[in-house]
Amino acid sequence: MQGHYHAVVWIDGREARIFHFNADDAEKRVIHPHNTDKERRREKQSGHASGDDAHYLEEVTLALADAGAILVTGPGVEKAALLKHIEHKHPRLKGAIEAVESADHPTDGELVAHARKTLAAADRMRPRL
Repeated sequence: MQGHYHAVVWIDGREARIFHFNADDAEKRVIHPHNTDKERRREKQSGHASGDDAHYLEEVTLALADAGAILVTGPGVEKAALLKHIEHKHPRLKGAIEAVESADHPTDGELVAHARKTLAAADRMRPRL
């Protein structure tokens, strides 16, 4: 999303809610995996995982790619899978991740407000160019 340096992603096995934002504006994008959460769990348990996890994580990563500062949140293991995917496939983006936090199911407004506060604190720590 052009014009927004900051981004927050809330991710679980059912969806990723991504916001690119500044102090006054936020743009939302929602990404869903192609398989249902139940199908993905069943595939993992049987040892026949499809490429859907990787495709889902790649789509989320690409949606974050132009952000300069990122907060990653979510309730479960998907956020760790996203971080691992970024580290292995897009290591340059790893430097933009300012914080990783557990979060249950915040509203969109709560998520963006928390991200603004968290990333503002990170901005104060960043050297001025």
